[in-house]
Amino acid sequence: MTSDFISNKKQIFDIWAPSYDWLLPSVFYQTIHKRLLEFADLPSHSNVLDLGCGTGRLLERLAAKFPDLQGTGLDLSSEMLRVARRNNRHRPRLIYVEGKAESLPFAEGQFNAVFNTISFLHYLEPQQIFSEVTRVLSPGGRFYLVDTTLKSKAEVQVTLGSLGKVRFYSPQQREVMGAAVGLDCVGHYYLLGPVLLTIFAKKA
Repeated sequence: MTSDFISNKKQIFDIWAPSYDWLLPSVFYQTIHKRLLEFADLPSHSNVLDLGCGTGRLLERLAAKFPDLQGTGLDLSSEMLRVARRNNRHRPRLIYVEGKAESLPFAEGQFNAVFNTISFLHYLEPQQIFSEVTRVLSPGGRFYLVDTTLKSKAEVQVTLGSLGKVRFYSPQQREVMGAAVGLDCVGHYYLLGPVLLTIFAKKA
């Protein structure tokens, strides 16, 4: 079940990759990223990870705002990563890795910040994602989680066409998952409609 689920998601995003930056989501993400950047608080010479990086647009915008930043993008889709590398071929401090968010191929404490933008809804094992994010964050590091939320219920599962089943979590449920792995919730901030940024911090 899990392997089929992941394989199906990968195929969908592989197909979308060549035209993804020209589709409606690109305008949506541009607005989300612009507002997210207002909350990004990074130390000098930060090393950051973008989970579900897609075509690399968030890392590109982070690198423009923080000139000494080193960035790694991870995505399930090899085609999305191919587009990301092409888009950012002039930025050698940004690299892109194919892999699963549930088993990150990185060392403990490797990153000052982890970003996850509109992809948390796809994960079958959300608590495992929190565990892996905590593992790769350095002490004092921050996790920027951006996704659609529903205030009324802890968790809602819906089917979105070819994307299949996705899940939305309340702000409180995000806090519970973070607390379970020792992440403190710094705050919740609505970026656009029901799209909520939750910032977590790993204890120093």
